[in-house]
Amino acid sequence: MVDKNKAARIKEAFDELMKDTAIQQALAFIEQDHQRTIEEQIALTEIPAPPFKEQRRAEDFMMRLKDLGLEEVRMDSEGNVYGLRRGKGQGPKVFVSAHLDTVFPEGTDTTVHQKDGVLHAPGIGDDTRGLAELLAVVRAFNEAAIENSGDIIFGGTVGEEGAGDLRGVKAFFTEHSDIDAFLSLDGPGSNAITYLATGSYRYKVTYKGPGGHSFAAFGTPSATHALGRAMAAIADLKTPSEPKTTFSIGEVSGGTSVNAIAQEASMLVDLRSNEQQQLDKLEQHFLEIVKEAADAENARWSDDRLQVEIDRFGNRPPASQSADEPIVQVASGAVRSLGAAPELKEPSSTDANYPMSIGVPAITIGLGGEFDNAHTLEEWHNPVNGHLAIQKSLMTILGLVGVEKISRPLL
Repeated sequence: MVDKNKAARIKEAFDELMKDTAIQQALAFIEQDHQRTIEEQIALTEIPAPPFKEQRRAEDFMMRLKDLGLEEVRMDSEGNVYGLRRGKGQGPKVFVSAHLDTVFPEGTDTTVHQKDGVLHAPGIGDDTRGLAELLAVVRAFNEAAIENSGDIIFGGTVGEEGAGDLRGVKAFFTEHSDIDAFLSLDGPGSNAITYLATGSYRYKVTYKGPGGHSFAAFGTPSATHALGRAMAAIADLKTPSEPKTTFSIGEVSGGTSVNAIAQEASMLVDLRSNEQQQLDKLEQHFLEIVKEAADAENARWSDDRLQVEIDRFGNRPPASQSADEPIVQVASGAVRSLGAAPELKEPSSTDANYPMSIGVPAITIGLGGEFDNAHTLEEWHNPVNGHLAIQKSLMTILGLVGVEKISRPLL
């Protein structure tokens, strides 16, 4: 249950912020800046940022951060780019980011096409819109000369999608131990607040055997047969609905010919849960299955030459925090200050997973406009009323870090 005294303090702080002329100027500017935000969204989308190859977009984004006057703008060894808006007084240090990478492989055409005000292109929303909104927030700070009390780091992270395994945000927090809170700008919904983290383990499982001619070498253990045994057993796994725990075989490959006993076959597997114990339990059962499948295939032919290689290439920790945590309540207060109702979302997997898992207050807050077909070539974004989410992000940041002579930090 929300502490009534805390809720009253948060409301009072946002009431004071909303009365300030500089804040009013910043909010008005964000709405007026709508077209500039769209232009930057388009420009960034048309710089491809496939997994592990985000550098071109990162360099462009870094230049934009420098042009906005942030201090100490840099690209770290992992490829993240960020800069500092120094606070004028005492307050927490907050890292605000969007992710630079998209899910689309190298060579994907990311040219933006517009029709009736709707933007169409792979990556136009996830998370290029987040990058554009972050830049708009910084412009609003500059335009209104807002004197934030605490320090704010604005940046873009790499490796949020797919096999990136949150490598960017993990590297950032390994290097920075002084961050008091983290905000990720990602996902649809101007009023959306994600404060719970779904964890995942991702595996590549590869069976390898001697192979041979399908007739002449019959009786040789087959990599594809072992893979099939494992897949069938995985498909029969039972998992709880609460906490939600899931499994999926996402990609399968192997074999060379219809008349060849496969030498190699592999699968990519995604295991997820909202709770660490259940995720580990699922992982244990999964590992038993893939090893038993190799043993069973060898036993079928009284052989021992088939082996299994198991590579865990993804580890996104699950994490949770109370809806009563200050960072959640401040974001909710920011939404209410703009006359809307906050939407606390179900657990999800975002950059906020990692800081949340190491005890840093972290949330992901949604973007403006309308979105659909994310992670497909048909992705589109309608930026109508997109300024509302940017205003929400600005107010959330101000609530957390405080504004000199107006409002003390709420974090």
